[in-house]
Amino acid sequence: MLPPEDPPDGGWGWLVVLAGFLANSLTFGILRSLGVLFEDLVGAFQATTAQVSWVTAIALATQQFASPLGTAASTRYGARPVVMLGGLLSSLGIFGASFSTSLFQLYLSLGFLTGLGWALAFAPTMGTLSRYFSTRRSLAMGLALTGNGLTSFALSPLLRLVADHLAWRGTLLATSALTLHLLPGGALLRPLALRGDPPKLTSIFDVGLLAQRGFGAFALGTALLAAGYFTPYVHLDAYGRALGIEPYSAAFVVSLAALADAVARLLTGCVADRRLLPPVYLLVAFNSLVGATLLFFPAASSYASLLLLAVLYGASAGSFATVAFAVLPELVGISRVVNATGLCMMSMSVGGLLGPPLSGFLRDQTGDFTASFLVGGAFVLCASLVFLALPSPSSGCRGAQQDEMPSIVGHPKTPCPMPPRRHLEI
Repeated sequence: MLPPEDPPDGGWGWLVVLAGFLANSLTFGILRSLGVLFEDLVGAFQATTAQVSWVTAIALATQQFASPLGTAASTRYGARPVVMLGGLLSSLGIFGASFSTSLFQLYLSLGFLTGLGWALAFAPTMGTLSRYFSTRRSLAMGLALTGNGLTSFALSPLLRLVADHLAWRGTLLATSALTLHLLPGGALLRPLALRGDPPKLTSIFDVGLLAQRGFGAFALGTALLAAGYFTPYVHLDAYGRALGIEPYSAAFVVSLAALADAVARLLTGCVADRRLLPPVYLLVAFNSLVGATLLFFPAASSYASLLLLAVLYGASAGSFATVAFAVLPELVGISRVVNATGLCMMSMSVGGLLGPPLSGFLRDQTGDFTASFLVGGAFVLCASLVFLALPSPSSGCRGAQQDEMPSIVGHPKTPCPMPPRRHLEI
């Protein structure tokens, strides 16, 4: 048993940030970058856009739906062995996908097995990172989350280059080897016992969090946004080609969006810790900007306009991710943040499973991506409406566990013995 302590806000925590950087790079970073192989897979399997989109959808949905399994296992056995096992499974999944001879095999390997490995690796890492920081949590999250954008920026053109020389099978083999770096990342997750942690686990899944109004609204909102949030990274390369842009330039559009994403995550992490605005306001604002940008993608008629929209999307999506991961510990308390991360990822699986296939189906039916972007933007904007139900600055009471940390809106609040009853609860 480790002696309880306060979040170190540094020290070994910076190595945990490195682990978070690797987890973001080798899960969502790779998932975004594989979009450059989209047209290759359509041609190789003589499939429709919607059929190939199911590969990404299954991987994303499995990663998110199985995240509570990863966080529960890390609560029981520790994050280190769980994350390392996840890295091994995801690498094996991508390795097996390189030998696929049918879409069904691709669904099982690159979709299910890889997604399961990512579930064991991502949520436990990010939950552990939240426990290592308090006053500098947004900065730490921003640094870790830049792995997503920087990897997408570097890998999109690189995978296109490798695919031109080694085809899509060779590209997946190289990606499989790269994913093995999740193992040393998991080894960096040293256990940490904090003051305020419950002396005994009552439930390793902690599903009671879903009954809390604040977390319930947050989970519902993330489920809605997931239906449109990933649309550009799945279809942006193909959309660029449909506009007559040559393949390497189309891949660069994805890379530029990823670079804007990474820079925005870092800058937002620095600014959010200053509490200039309540985090819940930032959450709604950045999410609304993501949805509005998606609605404008069909208006792109040139390479320059597509680049501009890609930068706006990347910046707003990256800013939202940083604020979202910083808000979550303040909604549920630091002692429950690991399980809350897993449950939140599980709620996103609903939208993640719906979004890419629906986007591909709309493209097949209409002949272009206009409806795909419009529907995706509508889902994201609906999520903004749900986020408005989060605890507001005018609330006079803290949520459960809020006594452990600053208020979600950045102002001290006095606890109330009985919270006011609301007519609408989520």
